[in-house]
Amino acid sequence: MVKKGYKSCVKKNFDNKPYVRRIEKPWGWEIHWVPDDKPYMGKIEHIKRGHRWSLQYHDKKMESWILINGRAALIWDNNNGELEEIEMKRNMGYSGDVKQRHRIYGITDCDIVEVSTPEMGITYRLEDDYDRKGRNEDIEERKLRNKGKL
Repeated sequence: MVKKGYKSCVKKNFDNKPYVRRIEKPWGWEIHWVPDDKPYMGKIEHIKRGHRWSLQYHDKKMESWILINGRAALIWDNNNGELEEIEMKRNMGYSGDVKQRHRIYGITDCDIVEVSTPEMGITYRLEDDYDRKGRNEDIEERKLRNKGKL
């Protein structure tokens, strides 16, 4: 129960509307649950069994992932700059740094929660199963893709 009669010390235009946007991907789909104008991003990513993300890295963006359903493997740079593969453990967090190569694939259908810095900088695709290799995305292209225009 909220007590009435208390006024906020801060005068601001709060946006209390719920938000969600679904984006279809060749490997599954993403649900963005944080609006683009926030200083962070939140997503639920569904990867279909046998499908995988591009092997990629970001020049400005950092990401953290947690597997909440199914089974998935994470391929990423270790401290020696070599790619290593691990099976993700459910309800455990994994964090990728700027310029760290990474790829996640679905051993089964799986769901991953991702939190990150905002959609910023360039995504460099090094390998891709969906003919997007070398198609590096900057922020403007990413905005168009996320609106279904690419």
